[in-house]
Amino acid sequence: MQLAFVLVEPKVPENVGAAARALCTMGFGELWLVNSDLHTRPEAHWLAHGSDHILDNARIFPDLASVRNSVDLLMGTSAKPRHHRQDWLAPSDLRDVVLAGKGESVANAALVFGREDRGLANEELALCDLLTGIPMKVSYPSLNLAQSVMLYAWELSGLSTAADPVNSDPGRLGALRSRLEQLLPTLDAPAGGKLSQWVFQRLPLLQERDIGFVHTLCGNIERRLKRD
Repeated sequence: MQLAFVLVEPKVPENVGAAARALCTMGFGELWLVNSDLHTRPEAHWLAHGSDHILDNARIFPDLASVRNSVDLLMGTSAKPRHHRQDWLAPSDLRDVVLAGKGESVANAALVFGREDRGLANEELALCDLLTGIPMKVSYPSLNLAQSVMLYAWELSGLSTAADPVNSDPGRLGALRSRLEQLLPTLDAPAGGKLSQWVFQRLPLLQERDIGFVHTLCGNIERRLKRD
């Protein structure tokens, strides 16, 4: 699995440089930016300290929806649970979910960090498969953006040694999501309905074997629908 760290519209170039340094120290190399060119600023390189290659190779996306379409698993950071979702995970719990049993079902994933001043918008959080946040003893002061990146990079450092997705099978989790998006409406479970919300909130929590079972189930339903 390849894991990218995504910064959405960062405000401070020094934070981008410090985030790149944090990723480099933990063995990660994929830094993606949404609607930002701060990685090109001298201030970013001042704090990169040996991580300039990560800044130089950063991928730029126009919006988070474009990132969503580029990965099998999208994880968003939030200070608290949103949208009445039950999938808000602490960093250590997120590590367990991602590392436990996913195998080649996820070829690429992205962890998204919001703006320093206001985080991710509700519409952006709604695009994410999982939500995660850092439990705080006090509500203020909050962690700096680069500090948050460092904490998650340390927790998820086991993924930095994962095999290159180019040499592995395509991620089955993303394929399963697409399959269910087409199949559920035919079963009177429209997008946005309670059943669809329940399915897609729990889909990223499945282990690799379970993902295979659901693929088989979808295939059986699709064949039955064709016969009918």
